[in-house]
Order: sequence, then C-alpha cells, then structure tokens
Amino acid sequence: MAKRVHQVWKGKNVFLFGGRLFFGPDAKSLLLTLFLIIAPVVVFCIFVAWHLRHEFSPYNAGYAILVVAVAFTVHLLLLLFRTSTRDPGIVPRNSHPPEEEFRYDNSNPVEVGGRQTPSLQFPRTKEVMVNGLPVRVKYCETCMLYRPPRCSHCSICNNCVERFDHHCPWVGQCIGVRNYRYFFCFVSSATLLCIYVFAISAFYIKVLMDDNHGTVWKAMKKSPASVALMGYCFISLWFVGGLTGFHLYLIATNQTTYENFRFRSDNRVNVYNRGCLNNFFEVFCTKVKPAKNKFRAFAQDEPQSQRTPVTTTTTTTTSRVGDPEDGRRVKVEDDLDIGGDLLKISQRHNIEDIEADIRSRGRNNSSEAEAAAAGERRVGVQTERRSSNWSRGDSWEIA
Repeated sequence: MAKRVHQVWKGKNVFLFGGRLFFGPDAKSLLLTLFLIIAPVVVFCIFVAWHLRHEFSPYNAGYAILVVAVAFTVHLLLLLFRTSTRDPGIVPRNSHPPEEEFRYDNSNPVEVGGRQTPSLQFPRTKEVMVNGLPVRVKYCETCMLYRPPRCSHCSICNNCVERFDHHCPWVGQCIGVRNYRYFFCFVSSATLLCIYVFAISAFYIKVLMDDNHGTVWKAMKKSPASVALMGYCFISLWFVGGLTGFHLYLIATNQTTYENFRFRSDNRVNVYNRGCLNNFFEVFCTKVKPAKNKFRAFAQDEPQSQRTPVTTTTTTTTSRVGDPEDGRRVKVEDDLDIGGDLLKISQRHNIEDIEADIRSRGRNNSSEAEAAAAGERRVGVQTERRSSNWSRGDSWEIA
C-alpha cells in the first residue's frame, strides 16, 4: 500500500489526524503555553471581571469587561494554533545531490578495484545575486540542496526553513517565512492581553478601596486574586513585551533573529533592507507563499538506480565540469564516464560485483580500441590505394 508523505517524512515533526496538523518535535510544550494563557484568564473572569459586571449598571457595560477578556483569549489561541500547526516554509529535500555542481579533481585520484579514478568534489558554498549584491549560500548535506538566501537548517526539527527566524519552544514550531506573521501577532496580542488584565485588576482594587473607604492594603487582602494577576502580568510583560519590541525592530530593519545574533558583529550590509515602511509591508501585507510540501499526498517511490549521497569536501570553488581553468583535464567525456562509474560503484556493496563491472568495462574498452585500430588500418589501406592510382594516372598523362 502506498504511503503518504507524512508517513515517510525524514524530519522530526509530529503529525496528527492523518497529516492535517503539523507540529514540531517539542509539541508537548504547547500544553504548558495553553495553561499559562487560559489559567490566568479563568481566574480573572471569576474573581475580577464577574464582580465588575454591575459596576456600570445603567448600561450594563460591566459585562463588556468579561466579553472582551474571553474574545481576546480566543483570538490569542487561534493565533497560537495558526503558528504551531502551519508549515513554516520547509524546503523539500533532494533525493540526491545536484549533479550539475559535481567537479572532479585529477590531482588526488582514488583507487577503486585497481583502477585510478578522479576524486569527486562538491562545492560547499556558492554565490547568488540578491538585489544586485552577491550573497553566499551554503550546501546542506542533510537535505542535499543549496539553501535559498535567508534559509537555515533547524537542528531541532531537522529541516531547512526559508527565512528562518528561530525555533520557538513555546509554540513547538520553527518560525519561518510562512508563520512569522502569525507569530508576531501572537506575541503582540499576548502583550496587549497582559496589559488589559493588569489594568482591570488594578481598577478592581481601586473600586474596593472606594466602596469600603479603606486603604490599598485592605483592598488587596479582600481580593488576593487581583494582586496575583497583577504580579503575573507584570512578570509576563517583561517577556512578551520585550519580545514584541525586539521583533518590531527586526521587522523595521528586515532582519531575522538568526541573522541578528549571528551577523551583528560582522558590520555587513543588509541586502534585504528596503526601508522601514516597505519592510513592514513585506511582512504584513504580502501574500503568504504556498507550502512546498503536501503532507497528505502519496509519496513517490525512489527508483532503484537512485544515486546515493556523495561525501562533500570543503571548498568555496563553484567551478563546474569542463571549466577552462583546469588545465589538467584533457577529455571531458572520459571524466564524465569515470564519474558515472564512480557513482555507480559507490552504490554497490558486493566486491565481486565491483570487480566484474570493472572487468567488463575493460573488455568493452579493449574491444572498442581494437575496432578503432582496425578501422584506422582500413582507412590507411584505402588511402594508399587511392594515392597509387592517382600516381599511375599522372604518369599516363605525362607519357
């Protein structure tokens, strides 16, 4: 029976409901995040908002405090759901390295079955142009592809993610090009909810002071839940509020968290910065890229002759086969044949098959050489005959 993509997925992600929901490997941390959101709101609704429902009795406006808290919480949970269950922009893996990037080094040959073959080399980096400036991209040995600009490999999820920002354990998912907008809205909404709960709890303390004509300490003793909520929201604001401010700065300068922490000391030019307004427009007003993975689709079986990954060597050269700068290479076609043999040989595990293949290859080469020599002898004989006839013809004319 054919398997679906999520059943053969090589990453560390967690799939639920037949691949309809997509989480990171630390999806259990979502339970803690849900508790930290729902529990304070429940305490707020029972011990604070419910007692304020008649505070504005002429218009029953006190119920709005309760409704706003519930609606804001539902909105926050929906943003959390969208952030956690959405494909962050995973780049599909290749089944084999890009063959057009192979190059061969004759200076360090490898002996395979008594035969000297050139060693395979694979460029670890190459340069691409972004907004008219060169940007170096790296080769990912796990996904066997050159990462697009601003793409990075997440060691937790074991996936390459486009415009990788960071892996957030609180949402149990990578933050990338397809869910960064929802992540920022979630963090900023959590900040606003903390401010709202803190302000209403402080207002309830003020109401208790006015009703009982007491001091603030007596009001706090009468409603310890309000005090606990104010302390909880104050501490949370340092986290979600600071995170909101930091990401506002990143959006304004068109950076990611990964780029900011890794390249802040390099003083390099940010080729992605398009101006503050355009940067905000890019994040919030552009269409979200479609996902490159269809987890519920049926997986395609790899052919039996699929080539296995080739171990790369560290180099920054982007030369390809046939570059004129490599003076040691004389016959490109021969090198390509040898390289194809090397890839095929590396796929076999039986030494007898390797030796048999080399012997058959040698017999074919020898037969081809003999045939070529015989052809040359035939051509030489025909040429001699023509030259002799031409000589006789000339002598007849002279006579």
